[in-house]
Parts: sequence; structure tokens; C-alpha cells
Amino acid sequence: MNKLKLYFTAGVLVVAGLAPEGSEASINNPVTLAVIQVYDAALRENPNDYMTWYKRANEYYRHSEYVHALDDVNNALAFAPSSDSDTRFQAYMLRAGIYNQTGKHDQALADLESAIAIDPNSYAAIYQKANTEFELGNFAQARTDYSRLQRINSRSTEAAIGLARCSVKENNLSAATDFLQQAVDFDPNNPEIYVRRASVRRLMGDHNGAVDDLVLAISLNSKDPKAIEALVEYGNTNYAATIAGLTNAIQLAPGNGLYRYLRASIAQAHYNYISAINDFQQIIDDRLYNYHGINASIARCLYGLGRYQEALDQIDTALNATGTVPEYYVLRSQILRAMGRHEDAFLAASRTHAVDPDYAPGLVELALNYIDKNDYQQAAQLLGEANMTDANDPSIYLMRGWLLENYLNQPVAAKNFYEQALDVEGYGDRNIKSLRGFALYNLGRTDEADQWFDTILTSVPDNDGLNNYYAACYYSMRGDTDRAIECAERSLKAGYSDNHNWMSNNDGQINVGTLRDDLRFLRLMQKYNSIFGN
Repeated sequence: MNKLKLYFTAGVLVVAGLAPEGSEASINNPVTLAVIQVYDAALRENPNDYMTWYKRANEYYRHSEYVHALDDVNNALAFAPSSDSDTRFQAYMLRAGIYNQTGKHDQALADLESAIAIDPNSYAAIYQKANTEFELGNFAQARTDYSRLQRINSRSTEAAIGLARCSVKENNLSAATDFLQQAVDFDPNNPEIYVRRASVRRLMGDHNGAVDDLVLAISLNSKDPKAIEALVEYGNTNYAATIAGLTNAIQLAPGNGLYRYLRASIAQAHYNYISAINDFQQIIDDRLYNYHGINASIARCLYGLGRYQEALDQIDTALNATGTVPEYYVLRSQILRAMGRHEDAFLAASRTHAVDPDYAPGLVELALNYIDKNDYQQAAQLLGEANMTDANDPSIYLMRGWLLENYLNQPVAAKNFYEQALDVEGYGDRNIKSLRGFALYNLGRTDEADQWFDTILTSVPDNDGLNNYYAACYYSMRGDTDRAIECAERSLKAGYSDNHNWMSNNDGQINVGTLRDDLRFLRLMQKYNSIFGN
């Protein structure tokens, strides 16, 4: 899968005074671990030390360890005397933050009200209360609290943005626009203002305006990761508006290489390889950047288009500039395998392993090379290592299950890996990249798999054709060729121009290999030939 990369019970505890079991497993920073150990020692000596409970809760919160943070802040509030109003205020604020981060907005609101009872004029507490009310859909009350912020600070950008958000929800777009302009007027040179205005414009459905704001934020600070990440994310949901905004920015500032780089990278991430290559090449021709990653990006696009020799030339240029990027060796191996140069591909994959033995894509690629050699045991071992390195990639579990079931006669172990693919977190139920439907099918839960794909295809916008490509893979694997052909056409019509996947990819079971002898499929490839640059 492509990923765009640019430039992110309490009672027992009171008695023990120890860090919650398992907390060290997810905190790897040695300095943080040392700090927590100091807090552990202090709590062993005095389990009623509410300040230490609070400090350790804060440390856990900073590292997104919300369960442990909540345990500790509960203890802090249990032992903090009413006379220490400052600490109790901070503890209520911290607990409200934990509740908001974990989606428990009602409980967060109660804690914020307790904090405001201690300090009725706290800007931070009123602001968080207003935001929490907004999340709960209490827009009238949120508006009241944002207005309180304005009385505390008449030039509050937070208040103006908040009032704009409420106005959108109340369908008063004129007022929302006025509040947004007010926020910008308060701090016009701050790129953060434009990022925030973009979020409200998106809420309003003004996608072109939102993209223009993100581009403006980048123009004010070209290294602002928040603006760049927001623009990339916007490309995932509204590709056309994002590309149009960047195109306009390039026309106004043709010498700004970042705009062209962003447009190329977003195009590449959405399989519009021809446009991406044109922009990347323009960057090189105009000497806007001198960066080996651009050659590697061109190579990836050419590989997707099936132009393997050109892709090999580009990745070799990148490798000549730096031989320490494992991703480049993986791509070189992929290209060489596609060209049928299996020994050279194996050497490239082995080089990846030498550069970074813990690089999961490198381990997978080396495993695929061993599969080509019919050495399935070695492939299985490498895929196991890849899983240990990256336990959140469902494709690795599916590859392991497929290998064990089809080549090593281990159906019980294969089933276990298919089930683990279902348990991978971070994608959500309606993200095609979770590959959930394939895992369900391999477990014999075909009706559930069909329903999952139906939900994806009917309720999730397919901006770049990827959803329908995977659906074509699924239905071809399932034996429903007619449905597979329908999905293939929708994918091609949406611009999914990965010719390698359409015509050559046979890795694992997720591919359209069974369609390649169907005349209807071949006619589709001819019909949409232009998206491949032919």
C-alpha cells in the first residue's frame, strides 16, 4: 500500500504506589522511564502524596497513556485537600483533557465545570468547556462560552473561530464568514489562523476556500507540518479541490518548488502517476530542489505505469546519491522482479536487509523473493519477523496466512493469522486498506465479506479508484467475474493508473490475475489506455 510521506483498581494502586502494570511497554523514552521510576519510589514512601500522583498523571497524559493517567489523576483528586485549590483546579483540567481525548465529553464537561467553580475567569477552562459543548452538540451553550472568552479578551482568535463554528452549525454562514474574517484580522501573519479557518471553511462546504487557506498557511511558513499534513489529508477527501488550489498557487509562484512538490506527491499518492511524473521532472529541470527522493518518487510512478527500465534508471540514480535508504532497495527489487531478473532482485532485497534488518517492507520483499525461489519456510520466517517489526499491517498477516495455507499445509495456523488481520487497529471499519473483507473471506465468512465490500463501495467515496481496485481483486478471487469487471471499470474511470497492479502483480492472493485472460478486461485496459500515458 502506498503511503504519502512528507518532511507525526485505583485502591490497589494507592496501596502499592507503583506504575500501572504494562505502562513501560508503551513508553520507550529512557528519560521518561527514569522520571516515572522516581515517581514510583516517592509513592511507595507516601501513597497519599497527591502532588506526585498528579505529576505522574501528567507524564502519562503527555505520552497518550490515558488509562494510566486517569488512574493517577483520580488518586490525586482523592487525596488533594480542598484547601489546595490550585492543584485541584489543574487536576480537574487534566482529567477533563483525558475524558475528551477518550470521547467521554459529558464527564469532561462535569470536570470543567468543577474547575470553573474554582476559577470562574480561567480563559483555558472556559475555552475547553466551549469546545466540549460544541462536541456534544450544545451549540447555544458553546456560543455563550465563546462569547465569555471575548469579554475576557476582545481580540481572542479562539473565540472568533469558535463562534464561526457555532454559526455554521446554526446554518448562519454569513455570520460564520464575518467571525472568520475577524479572527484573521486579529492575527493576519500567523499561519495557524489560516489552518483553523480552513477547518471551518471545510465545515461550510467551501472546499476551494479551505485549500486556499492551507496553501496560504504554507506560504507564511513552508515548514509548518500542521498545514502540510492538513493539505495532504484534504487530498484524500477532496482531491480535485486540493489539486486546483495547488495549481493556482504554482501559477502565482512558479519558482516555489514546494507547491509543485506537494502537488506531485499528492498526485502520486492517488495513483495519478503521469501528473506526478511531470511535476517531479519539472522540479529537476528547473533545479528547484536537488533531492534524491524525487528520483525515487519518479521511479515509483514509472514502476506503477509498468515502465520498468525507466523506473530502474531512476531508482539507480537515487541509490547512487545515497545507498542508505532501505525503501529504495525495496523498490529496486520490486522493479527487477517485474522484469524477470530474479537473481538481481534477490540481491537488491538482501541489500535492504543489510541496510536495515528491522525494516518491515524490506523483510516482506525478501520473503517474496524466497517465494519466487520456492523456499517457503524461509519466506514464512521473514514474514514472521516483519510482523514482529510492524504488528499493525494487515497485509502481512494475510500474506502469512496465504503462504501457510497454500504452500506449507498449515490451515490452522493460517486461520490464526487471518483472525489477527481482523484485529489490527487504526484503520476503522470503512477503510479499504484494512483489507478486512479479504480476511473474512479466508475465514469462510463470505456473507460478512460481501457485506463489508458492499458498504465500502456504496458509502465511501472512491476518489482515486483504489476501493474499486481492491473490490475487483476480491470478486475475481471469489469467482464473481462479472462483478469484478464492473469494479475494474469504475476504478479505471476514477483514474487508478497502477498498470503494474492491473497487468503484472501476482504477489500473494490480492490481485486481479484471474481477469487478465478475460477479453472484457483487456478491452477495458485499452479503453482507458490514456491514464497510463499511452
